[in-house]
Order: sequence, then structure tokens, then C-alpha cells
Amino acid sequence: MVAMIGALAFSIVIILSFLIICGLPLGELTMGGQYKVFPKKLRIILVTQLILQIYFVVVILQLGGFVSLWFSPRTTRITGVVMAVYLSVNTVMNWMSKSKKEKYIMTPLSLLAAICFWITAL
Repeated sequence: MVAMIGALAFSIVIILSFLIICGLPLGELTMGGQYKVFPKKLRIILVTQLILQIYFVVVILQLGGFVSLWFSPRTTRITGVVMAVYLSVNTVMNWMSKSKKEKYIMTPLSLLAAICFWITAL
């Protein structure tokens, strides 16, 4: 159940990332709200990030036993712990953001996903 909640929280982030890549004015949700609409060069970087985010959803679902093993159990567990650490740091960074939208929308999503990754990976 925890893995499903984490996957859902992370999937919301994926949807928001996709919308930012498409040019919607949601840039205030990331990078300290520096851009309302992301410049095209940064959108290319977001595509790479989007692919990684999808991979991380697969990882948490695999850790929770909802997806058959695509990767070795060891690789999956290490990736889960790395993501838990990353999301924990990301939560703090979002909370310190100058952007109120990032602070109040992305911080809870990141915190929820971090908790789910910690519980599922350990």
C-alpha cells in the first residue's frame, strides 16, 4: 500500500513535469519559481528528468511487489534508498524555496514520496 501511495505522489510530479515540458505556465512549481514558463533549453533537460521519474515509479512499485522484477533486487533496493535520500533533501530544498507554489505544493508531494521510498526500500 505504501508503495502505491509513493507511486501516486511521484506520478503527480511526473504529470506536472510533463505539463511544464509542454510549455504550460507551471514553472513556479520548480527551481525556486525562477521561470513561469520554462525556456526550451531547460525543457530538454526536463525530458531526461521525466524518464528518470518514470523509472523511479517502476522501482517503488517493484519494491512494493506490484511490478515483477525488471531489475535485480539489489539494484532496486539501492535505487530505492538513493531516491529516499534524494527526496528527503529535495523536500528541504522545496521547503526553503522562494516560490510559494513550490513550497506549498511540491514540498508535501516530495515529503510523501520520500517517506514512502524510505518505508518501501527498508
